[in-house]
Amino acid sequence: MHETVAERVWEIAEPLVTHEGLEMVDVEYRRESRGMVLRLYLDRVGGVSLDDLTRVSQQLGDVLDAHDAVPGSYMLEVSSPGINRRLRRPDHFRRYLGKRVRVRTTVPVNGRRDFVGNLESVDADGIVLEAVGSTHPIRFVEIGRANYEPES
Repeated sequence: MHETVAERVWEIAEPLVTHEGLEMVDVEYRRESRGMVLRLYLDRVGGVSLDDLTRVSQQLGDVLDAHDAVPGSYMLEVSSPGINRRLRRPDHFRRYLGKRVRVRTTVPVNGRRDFVGNLESVDADGIVLEAVGSTHPIRFVEIGRANYEPES
C-alpha cells in the first residue's frame, strides 16, 4: 500500500511542483517513530531555497488533502535531495553520466546486488556501470535504489 500512496502523491504533486519551477526527485511514504511520514524531495537547477520548499509544502498539503491522497494522519515533509541525491527516472540517471553512482538491485546481477562505479550509459531499459574494470548492465526493473555517490 505504501508504494501506491507514493505513486498517487507523485501523480498529484508533480504538476504543481513543475508549475512552481521545481523538479520532483523522489517521494517516500513510510512509518517512522512519530507515525506515517510523507516526504517529497524537490530540486531545481542552481538549487532550491527554504522559501521555495515552504511555499510548495503549504500548497501541497492543501492539494493532497483535497484529493484524499494519503489515508489517515501523516506528517508532510518537503526537502531538497541533498548531495547523495536519489536517482529514480532515466532522466535523473542521464544527468550523472560519467559520475560515480551507487546502485542496489532487487535481485542479484552477475552474482551481486551492490554496485558502485561510474555511470557509463543510460537507455530506455537501464544503465551500464563501470566498476573495478568491468561493465555491469543493470535494467531499471532490477534497481531497488540508486544514488549519486560523490567522490570522497
